[in-house]
Amino acid sequence: MATNSYFRNYDNFNEQNLIDDLVIESIRIYGLDIKYLSGVFNNVDKIFNEDDTPLYNEMYGFEVYVKNVDGFEGEGDFLSKFGLQIRDQVTFTVAIRTFERHVTRKDQEKVRPKENDIIWLPLNQKMYRVTYVEHESVFYQAGKLQVYDIKCELMEYSNERFDTGRYEIDHYFDNVNSTTTYVNTLEDVANNDVMAQNFEFEQLADDILDFSDVDPFSENISIEDSN
Repeated sequence: MATNSYFRNYDNFNEQNLIDDLVIESIRIYGLDIKYLSGVFNNVDKIFNEDDTPLYNEMYGFEVYVKNVDGFEGEGDFLSKFGLQIRDQVTFTVAIRTFERHVTRKDQEKVRPKENDIIWLPLNQKMYRVTYVEHESVFYQAGKLQVYDIKCELMEYSNERFDTGRYEIDHYFDNVNSTTTYVNTLEDVANNDVMAQNFEFEQLADDILDFSDVDPFSENISIEDSN
């Protein structure tokens, strides 16, 4: 048997628009404004499926709701063998209609938030990388989806380039950008990175590796046939 045609619970267009409007209004009341940075990946490594020098040159502004009201999630701050690690995670909720109005209308290829894009949070002046986008966090109210949940993690800089036209974003990582200075020697690395320990590693290696007899990496090794 079919469902009752007099009770249109999942295909009532007016009810769906009403819920959309209420969601958008709620986010505007309780949310905050962010900047959404979209990247261009032209040098993708087909083996590792990554781009070493992505360019983030498109910026969009819209309002979101921060779902982590009690603080950032994730592993937090801890010391590891690589130094201090900050693994703050946060989830932003944006209305689908809001994203379409501010982003999709300007670029029809961007139909939803995408992983590896970046969100600039003016509240604490930090960047968060999009790790996953959940589109069914609110499950089909009135037969339609209303929001995206954008799960993000505090960005770990890896020589990404920024050209958004906003100074505090484009120059945010200038003090740690290794592409702005000429780095060709261990001394250049030490001057560019105060945490670098390349000289210490080289001194330790001198006591371990001994190439005085035969260099195993040389192309001039000749092996005589004893027969």
